Amino acid sequence: MQVEGFSEWLGQVLGSIIRFIVDALSGLFNLLSNASSNFVEGLSQALGMDTSVISIVTLILGLILLWSAIRAFLNASFIMGIIWLVLGLWLLSWIIH
Repeated sequence: MQVEGFSEWLGQVLGSIIRFIVDALSGLFNLLSNASSNFVEGLSQALGMDTSVISIVTLILGLILLWSAIRAFLNASFIMGIIWLVLGLWLLSWIIH
């Protein structure tokens, strides 16, 4: 009889610990999700673009092209710098309204 009481108590304690961990992780991930959603919303409003995944990926690609232009100019490759700069600005102007 006491073994059943101990097993029940142990099961309740382990269940409570697991429930606490799951609730804590759920709250943490919910907080991170809301923060990232608010960041993307603010970024898209400031730039005047849509909040779709394609727009965000295009923004990142355009910034990478601009970074490539800066690196090309620093390496004294002016023609490639101009090409990267034009491509980056064209891509960014396509998504920013």
